Amino acid sequence: MEQDEGKPVADGAAARTARQIETLILEGALSPGDPLLPERELAERLSVSRPTLRQALKLLESRGLILADQGRRLVAPLGRGLTDPLIALIADHGEVVDDYLEFRATAERMAAGLAARRANDVDRARIGEAMAAIDRAHEAGPEPAEAAADVALHLALYEASHNLVLMQVMRALTGLLRRGVMDNRETMFRRPETREALRAQHRAIHDAVLAGDAAAAETAAEAHIRYVHQALGEIAAAEARLATSLRRLDGGGIARRG
Repeated sequence: MEQDEGKPVADGAAARTARQIETLILEGALSPGDPLLPERELAERLSVSRPTLRQALKLLESRGLILADQGRRLVAPLGRGLTDPLIALIADHGEVVDDYLEFRATAERMAAGLAARRANDVDRARIGEAMAAIDRAHEAGPEPAEAAADVALHLALYEASHNLVLMQVMRALTGLLRRGVMDNRETMFRRPETREALRAQHRAIHDAVLAGDAAAAETAAEAHIRYVHQALGEIAAAEARLATSLRRLDGGGIARRG
């Protein structure tokens, strides 16, 4: 096979096969980390020869879309060269939480509105399943399952938007979203009223999307993130005031008292 600037050049059949797999990745049918079928079975499913499949997979590996790992081939995280360090940077710098939530408010509003307009029966079923999981976990009491169901609902909305750029960007940020939801809930659960408020907000988004009411879905989604943003800000301010008061009691730990 000829080489062009160090990258493999596939023949027509291999290029078409690579394109077919690329489309599955782009559409979200294949997610980052998904293992591909064994070579023989994969070739049969795609109706190509194994040499053609190998050529296609090499092409996808050269593009960073497929990774070889201990004899298996996995779908690589899209844009991992950028998103992994970016996620770590954002997650480790609390001062950018305002920017993160500001972005989330815009993305959630867009996703919910598009989902209300575009969701099909499969999408609506997934959104309903995520909401049911939130309800079950809510009744069981504060636990990680409730936060996981929260994340699942938001990701279902991104997928139901049928905007591939929006979906892939948010999938790439799933780690940050998951960490954000977990940390936000741990903090916000210090307020007894927040759990019920969060569930009611998710229910409002769910109901509007399933009813096909784009305007209501957009309003509910943005209001949800605004609520989280405001509540976290109020909690952080209260904690800062308490820390100041405690320092006054003992002179910041460095004053001689008595």
